[in-house]
Amino acid sequence: MSPLACPQTEPALEALAVPSDSVRVRYLSLLESYAPAIRRTARLYEREPAAREDLVQEICLALWQALPRFRGECSERTFVFRVGHNRGATHAWKRRRRAMAPLEDFYEPADGAPSPEAAAVASRRSGDLARAVAALPMTLRQTVTLMLEGLTPREIGDVLGITENNANVRLARARQALREAMKELHP
Repeated sequence: MSPLACPQTEPALEALAVPSDSVRVRYLSLLESYAPAIRRTARLYEREPAAREDLVQEICLALWQALPRFRGECSERTFVFRVGHNRGATHAWKRRRRAMAPLEDFYEPADGAPSPEAAAVASRRSGDLARAVAALPMTLRQTVTLMLEGLTPREIGDVLGITENNANVRLARARQALREAMKELHP
């Protein structure tokens, strides 16, 4: 079974024409490497857990279908995010009336356990930041989420199909909007 624990993925792979064993190995390697990022990407576009799992499945299938055409013109990481965001945007477009998931659901907690007081303060600030990010327009929210995933402006541009300069502009606008939102909450 795949690292994403997608029971439908393995039978789906068997039903599809398998170009080669190397593609299958590469696909499973991508899933193993990027499973948490794929799940976070799905959370960006879908709030309901069952529908989010369906979106994860759609992203996995889209990766499988796109992998034989991957020419290595960008990094595998950029490729995975591009496929995930394209599938997520299509999903959101089809279900645009649904509310977005709060950003605090996107990231797993750190391994270190802070003190209860520090955890409460961090949780409040994190929640405030998550709500501020969730309130951003989709274009800025996508850009910020990719930045939080560690992508460079060039990679963000590749994923979203925009120029590096446009990605930098979006990041600057998002940072300014987040600064203003946080100032209102924490003067």
